Amino acid sequence: MSDHFLNQKQLARRWGLSPRTLERWRWLRQGPVYFKLGGKVAYRFADIEQFEHANIHLEATAGAVPAQARAA
Repeated sequence: MSDHFLNQKQLARRWGLSPRTLERWRWLRQGPVYFKLGGKVAYRFADIEQFEHANIHLEATAGAVPAQARAA
């Protein structure tokens, strides 16, 4: 099984971020795991998806009724 990778520009486009934001995250040791291959940064697709899932925030929006309240 081969891993699929995205480069910095591809990941920035996927998330609607500036490539500089990803550079800053790496400097701050934030964001998804990355590799440096021959001086180029690459993000493994599995690590990108893991980071996305870990950062899902389910918050009630104005007017939304929590599931517990609906069940009562």
